[in-house]
Order: sequence, then C-alpha cells, then structure tokens
Amino acid sequence: PGPGPVTPSTGGSPAPADFVLLSEVDPSITTDIRYATAHNFLGRPVDGYQEPVCLLTRPAAEALSRAQAAARGYGYGLRVYDCYRPRRAVDDFVRWAKDPADQRMKAEFYPRVAKDRLFADGYLGAPTAHSRGSTVDLTLQPLPVPSGTSQAPGQPLVACTERADRRFADGSVDMGTGFDCFDPLAHTDDPRITGVARRNRQLLKRLMTQQGFVNYDREWWHYRYADEPYPDTYFDFPVAASSLPPR
Repeated sequence: PGPGPVTPSTGGSPAPADFVLLSEVDPSITTDIRYATAHNFLGRPVDGYQEPVCLLTRPAAEALSRAQAAARGYGYGLRVYDCYRPRRAVDDFVRWAKDPADQRMKAEFYPRVAKDRLFADGYLGAPTAHSRGSTVDLTLQPLPVPSGTSQAPGQPLVACTERADRRFADGSVDMGTGFDCFDPLAHTDDPRITGVARRNRQLLKRLMTQQGFVNYDREWWHYRYADEPYPDTYFDFPVAASSLPPR
C-alpha cells in the first residue's frame, strides 16, 4: 500500500511512552522474531534488531492479546514473526535489494521472483507500516505449542512454496506458503490455496479483523491495527527492551 506523509522520528531517540513489550502485555503469545536471526531473506540479522523482542504500541498489543484469547477458543495460539521495524532496517532491505550478487536466500524466500522486482511487485515497501509501531506479521500454531525447528547453518534451503511437509517447519499451521514468501501464492486470497491452508488463512483473517486489524492482501501474515496512534510517523529506535522509556 502507498505510504502517507512521512514524519520521521529522530534516530536514536527512545520509543514513545505508549510503546510496550508484547511479552509484558501477553506472555502467552509466541514470538519468533526472524529479522533478529540469520533465518530470513537476507540470510543475516537485520540492522536495528538488537534483541528478538516484539515492540508495539499499547493499543495494538492489547488488540493482539484479544485476538490470542479468541484463537484459543479454536485450539490455536498466535506466533509473531515481526512487529515494530525501525527505519534503519528498511534501509538495510533497500541496500540488499540493490545488490544483485547477493542471492544466498533466493531458493527459500523468492524462488520464482526476480530480486529486482521485490519492491516493484509490493513484497517489500519503503517506508513500511511496521515502522509506525502498530503492524504485525504473524500466523497460527496449535495448542499446546509444538516444538519447532531452527534453521541450522549450511542446511539446504527449501522453497517457501513447497508443500508443508517439505518446507521449513516452525510448528505453525499450514498457510500454503512459509512466512516472508515473496510469491503470488502468498497473496491472502490466491485461488490456488485451497483446503486446510485456505481455511487457516481465513480463520487468521477473521480473528484479526474482529480486533481491528487490516490485512495487506499480498501477504497473508501482515496485519495493521487500523486505529494506530502514529499513522504518519516512522520511528527508528532499535528493536530492544532498552528502547522503551523507564516505567
């Protein structure tokens, strides 16, 4: 989606008082912050991700907690992959996208899309709603939470478009593709996604929409809290508990 007017925050300034750690609002929600690890489309930790924590505005975090409570009624919980994302991380994405030689993670995350099309085709955006602090990437996982697997260095990459029993397994339900799969199959309502995967996408969308979130139709995992408190401000403090002001 096209961004509105951009009001940048001062780089290095602390987060506003209404930003919180999701784990303090609802510790029952699983966090799997991929950009703090090497298992993402860059193949390394992303600039600005100092800790694997989820920072959100309090209204978005509380709405997410309500979605978690509703998901439990279906025997599921939420698994969060990304929350607030600093502007410096988006700048890192832009630099990476301009380097055609770096294709180390293509086989998993964009096997059928040219790297130089990722921004043009809407899979990456600059600026991004994530930098406003009320957008989250997430999925569903069964309860009790199953043990997932970690991406080991040197492990063969499997396309995110492969069947669920072949691609990377993190314990989440089958959504038809993996997270951050830059492919038309990841479009929320792609008609080729049928059966269990389609029902899972529809359930996640229903749970999130009922709590005031809006889905980005090219990414089944991406949800923005509609009543976000900072609709025009893109922050740049790092992803770390220390970015929050003292309580």
